[in-house]
Amino acid sequence: MKKFEAVIFDLDGIITDTAEYHYLAWKQLGEELGIPFDRKFNEALKGISRLDSLERILAFGKRQADFNSTEKAIMASKKNDYYVQLIQNISPNDVLPGIKQLLQDLRVAGYKIAMASASKNAFAVTTALALTDYFDHIVDAATVANSKPDPEVFLKAATAIGVAPQNCIGVEDAIAGVVAIKAAGMFAIAVGVEAGLNNANIVLPSTKNLTIKVIDNASGR
Repeated sequence: MKKFEAVIFDLDGIITDTAEYHYLAWKQLGEELGIPFDRKFNEALKGISRLDSLERILAFGKRQADFNSTEKAIMASKKNDYYVQLIQNISPNDVLPGIKQLLQDLRVAGYKIAMASASKNAFAVTTALALTDYFDHIVDAATVANSKPDPEVFLKAATAIGVAPQNCIGVEDAIAGVVAIKAAGMFAIAVGVEAGLNNANIVLPSTKNLTIKVIDNASGR
């Protein structure tokens, strides 16, 4: 069995649950555009970039042709302003169950730890959670050209920590993220109950189940 050397985490839905804040921010923008949508539609926005999310919302409202690229960039920036306002109160109490213990255990066990996030606010959120010191490197959406499901963000994280992709475990809660991990040639662990997550090597119902034992077993330690 393969011995893995590093674990690369997504942020939203794995380290902390900012998905609700993203939903509320997109919902506010959508309502301003006359494109109301519900939580079911919002599932299609998880794990992808801000501009890709906006394009899906505009397509949903049949308004793709109503705006030029500059106007779309302004709308995407407005959504981020809403999101940043909503996350002002994030604290260490918002770390998802079991995650801080896992990060501590990974450190003790000698794994390298990185983050591959679709969020341009990854550094700010990680700092607010008081988890920055656990990560050897953080790659956020601001530093990559292609968003998930493209593997770029995971490959960039692996390069930054000096570990070959095939020796990395990627952890995601979004279908696009799992596709990205697999495309990068990494071992995929998914957290959640969506059917599309079944393409991962391991699927867990909750971050509570994501323990050092799971990582060590996958690694053959």
